[in-house]
Formats: sequence, C-alpha cells, structure tokens
Amino acid sequence: MSQIAINTSQNVNINFTVASIGERILAFIIDGVIRIAYIFFIFYLFFSVLNLGYILNGMDDWSQGAVYIVLTFPASIYPIVFESLMEGQTPGKKIMKIRVVKIDGYQAGFGDYLIRWIFRLIDTTFLGLIGLISMIVSKNNQRLGDIASGTAVISLKNQINISHTILENIQENYIPTFPQVIALTDNDMRIIKDNYLKAVRIDDRHVISRLSDKIKSILKLEVDPREMTERQFIGIIIKDYNYYTGKDS
Repeated sequence: MSQIAINTSQNVNINFTVASIGERILAFIIDGVIRIAYIFFIFYLFFSVLNLGYILNGMDDWSQGAVYIVLTFPASIYPIVFESLMEGQTPGKKIMKIRVVKIDGYQAGFGDYLIRWIFRLIDTTFLGLIGLISMIVSKNNQRLGDIASGTAVISLKNQINISHTILENIQENYIPTFPQVIALTDNDMRIIKDNYLKAVRIDDRHVISRLSDKIKSILKLEVDPREMTERQFIGIIIKDYNYYTGKDS
C-alpha cells in the first residue's frame, strides 16, 4: 500500500498507510446498508406502526416531499454527524479500521467534514464513478471531497505498540506534576510523543529543546532546569496527560 507523509506543526514527517480504494468502498457500502436500514425502519414506524400515513392525504406534492425529506434527513447527514462525533470515522470506517485525517498533521474538524459531505454529492454522481476516478488518479486515493478539504483517509490496521501511541505505562501510585496538561488534545499529545521519540532515537537535542519550549509556552509553565532536564520534562508531560485523561494501558 502507498504511504502518505503528514507534516506536523513541528515540521516532522510521519508516515501513514493510505486506505485502499477497496477499503473505502467497503466502508461506504457498510454505511449505505445502515442508512437504508434506517430509512426502511422509519418508514415502517411512520406508516405501519403509528399509522400516520393519513397526514399525507390532502397535501400537495411539495408538502408531501417536505415530509419525506424530514423523515430521511438523518440518513442524509449520517456521514458528517458520525465523522464529527467519532473523530473522522463512521461505523463503516470503524469496521474497516480507516479514518479521515488532515494532511497538514492536525485533527480534521467539523468544517473539513462539512466540505467532504458537500462534495459527496459530486463524488457519488453516476453511481460513484466520479469519486472512483478521482481516487484512482489522485496521489493519496483522494476523492474530490478529500482534495477540497485537504484530508486523506488512512488505514489504522498497522500493528503498533504503546510507544507509537499517546499511551504511556504509568504506575497505580503515580503522582502527576503538571495538571495544566488537560489543556492539550489527543492530537497534540500524539504529535508531541511522536516527535519526542524520533528526536530521542537520533539524539536530536535541538528538536527536544524546541519541543520542550513549545510545550512550556502553550501551557504557560516555568520549569527550573536544575530540577529536571528537558527530556525528563517531556516524559512527565506525556505521563501526566495519560494520568489525567485515564488513557492507561
């Protein structure tokens, strides 16, 4: 599978595996089945169980169309709602273990999901042929919505260990030092840990120093260098974040 290099805010490239076209199509089909199942259920509930079909009697065509739009509206906004709530995933994407991410290294936001959802109207034209062609010819298997929003879909199936995630082994009696870490997000911590581990491996003291200064600036911390080194400081920040967010292994 092809790789995508996402440049983080610290100008460090992290490689991810791009989700294959097949994985994306299967996720789309799974989501489609769920949406169709919802429509069948809501129509069965409305017309058969609650016997509310009489409401449509006497209505003009426009009014009847408005009722159908209201009933099917949740199915229409299904992608944007789930991607927003599940940080770039829908039930179909979660089953296929793929996720929407920003190419610039930041967590995709509601605005990005909205753009992808709007362009879905074009991507699914002619039975999805336009989106399929776009994924085939684009560098990172991007449909038009991905290109417009600056996102890509990556695979989460890589075998990774705790050192590649925001998780950190902490003891039950661990005492945190910096409660200010709760101001950070999962994406912030993932970038911090990835950059820190890479810098430690090659003994890049300049990057470690810049990363330490950046964390102190964001969290407005003053740390006496005589009390702990920059490496010790970053290590404590990672452990404290896992402690306060409950992300233990």
